[in-house]
Amino acid sequence: MKKITLFAFLLASPLVFSQRNLTIQEATSGAYTSFAPKQFVAPQFRGENAITYLESTYQNLVQRSKTDKWSEKALMSKNDIIEALKEKIADDEFQLYIFPYDYTWKTADIIAFNVEGTKQKYYVELDANTKKITKAIPYKSQGKNETLTSKGNYLAWLEDNNIFLTDENGKTVQITNDKEGIVNGSDYTHRQEFGIDKGMWFSEDGNNLLYYRKDESMVTDYPLIDFASRVAEVKDIKYPMAGMKSEEVTLVVYNIANGKKVSLQTGEPKEQFLTMVTWDPSNEFVYVGVLNRGQDHLKLNKYKAADGSFVTTLFEQKSKTYVEPSHPLFFNPNNPKEFIYVTDIDGYRQMYLYNTSGKLVRKLGYNQVVFKELSGFDKQHVYYLGTANKGLDKQLYQVNLKNGKTQKLTDVTGTHTVAFNDSKTAFYDQYSNTAVPRVVNIVDVKSRKKEELLKAENPYEGKVTLPKMEMVTIKSADGKTDLNGRLIYPSDFDAAKKYPVMVYVYGGPHAQLVTNTWLGGASLFDFYMAQQGFVVFTLDNRGSDNRGRDFEHIVHRKLGQAEMADQMKGIDFLKSKSFVDKDKIGVYGWSFGGFMTTSLMLNHPETFKVGVAGGPVIDWKWYEVMYGERYMDTPEENPEGYKLTSTLDKVSNLQGRLLMIHGAQDPVVVQQHSMEFIEACIKAGKQVDYFLYPTHEHNVSGKDRIHLNAKIADYFMTHLKK
Repeated sequence: MKKITLFAFLLASPLVFSQRNLTIQEATSGAYTSFAPKQFVAPQFRGENAITYLESTYQNLVQRSKTDKWSEKALMSKNDIIEALKEKIADDEFQLYIFPYDYTWKTADIIAFNVEGTKQKYYVELDANTKKITKAIPYKSQGKNETLTSKGNYLAWLEDNNIFLTDENGKTVQITNDKEGIVNGSDYTHRQEFGIDKGMWFSEDGNNLLYYRKDESMVTDYPLIDFASRVAEVKDIKYPMAGMKSEEVTLVVYNIANGKKVSLQTGEPKEQFLTMVTWDPSNEFVYVGVLNRGQDHLKLNKYKAADGSFVTTLFEQKSKTYVEPSHPLFFNPNNPKEFIYVTDIDGYRQMYLYNTSGKLVRKLGYNQVVFKELSGFDKQHVYYLGTANKGLDKQLYQVNLKNGKTQKLTDVTGTHTVAFNDSKTAFYDQYSNTAVPRVVNIVDVKSRKKEELLKAENPYEGKVTLPKMEMVTIKSADGKTDLNGRLIYPSDFDAAKKYPVMVYVYGGPHAQLVTNTWLGGASLFDFYMAQQGFVVFTLDNRGSDNRGRDFEHIVHRKLGQAEMADQMKGIDFLKSKSFVDKDKIGVYGWSFGGFMTTSLMLNHPETFKVGVAGGPVIDWKWYEVMYGERYMDTPEENPEGYKLTSTLDKVSNLQGRLLMIHGAQDPVVVQQHSMEFIEACIKAGKQVDYFLYPTHEHNVSGKDRIHLNAKIADYFMTHLKK
């Protein structure tokens, strides 16, 4: 027997060969668990010079402060909260699995959060110094969409389709008592388009509650089949399809003192969209963006809260394509007679300062920056996050309210998220880019001096070998615009070999797949497929997000056409590479990406040999009013566009292998889309593969997503790689 040296043994051991490929489980959830770069979870400023966040086990809240030279110190634990709850609320029991993730600092001493006991839920305020609860407002366990007054003395919440109001002493009154067909206070009004994320708003003084009242009784019932019961049952949802009857929405003001309600006189026609809902700082008026059903004419109206009467139209905005309000008004805290309106009227979604008479004070836009999120005001400036680097970056900007002068406060390329202290003298800055997993700094606004609190290590180093990823630029089909793309090379790449390609596509409005973030915006499933020997390619075509109005509005009345033309320019780019097997190109996408996948397979059958289309739109006449009519108008107004974009009359073109996947409970892209496509394939004598997830809605989530990803990978491995 040969003598084996220690060195030879170590060379052969797993310790040396620790690099490996991802498992399908890791490819599905690893980016958020085992391979998540180190981070501060739920960071919040506490006062001026301290930040708090949940430590890695989520059991404790920790703090770093300037006073302690930014060193980490324990502040309180979930057990501290449980003990405080037991002392304050003796007739209920509590079990917290993590420290409340939704905590906020009401003051530098008072922390607020929501908890659920065995009997009901509670809004809680706790003194961080004494670990004593100072306030606990109870409400039903079924309660949702909780909305609190700024003083914290009233809590509005929903049960089913009605609103309840609970005061700080626990007394509850029912504000609405409507039956099925009327929905009050819901953030799902207008199907959450137009930036709607709330359905109830307290006035600043807390004396009035404004809320949506949605009458959907006239909207067609759409059946979803629940297979879980002994005999399958029908669950009806309200689904207003393009060109059909839509919901009718009003806004109601409830006076807490006298219990009276008044409706804002938003007028006719009843089928219109009420957007940008904002209270005036005086508490006397409400501003509403009234958008017509055609979505090409917006009026910013002012109403008197006391009686709901119409006061005036401050200004109007019209468009040959569509107007899409996506933000409320932002009032200037230094001058309650001024507010910021966000619009893309001049080409890029930017800020405009108006007075309450409707006069434009000044434009606050900067270069070709697209406004993303307001970060706050100080006495002279407004701060916001906006795009840079052709939409790839997200940076922090400071704008002088008096002269519009703009400065970029973040100086590292990448995608930044920020939070300010109360006085706006410092901000928490977390960023990543394609080379940096995560960095956290505290930045002084005036001096720009940084205090680095975290620089995350590469979480894959020494564990998993990720294939090479490269950001690329490709000219759009009209030759006018640079498009952002991402190319992931196969593992153990050899330029002399030829590889199959998986194109991952979305392509629709309000989405961007290629970003200057860690991993370039790619999912680990993309890298997993590259490890299986595929070139994985993604392109953000015209129509996608963060590149300006003209870039996005090119899709109007003809969804999928410019998008496909740009994707084919991406295919030309791939075919120019010697290592790409031109005969083995596949495409995968979900939702709008499912529509794009199906469209590409049918319009370019000579190119795409394999496709996987998840939750696909097949014909836009079956999609809902709010989104569908914005981009396509109604089927009656745009019959040519609907015919052009439908895939049903093109199934005879199908040549490759197509797998269509759908959730049986999908309330977004209803299963009728894929069913009609399958029927058309049968009639045309075309074979197509189909898979249904019986219990899932529009997205397959949770543990079942591992099954989904395994199925997709297997389909490409079986039909494209071999």
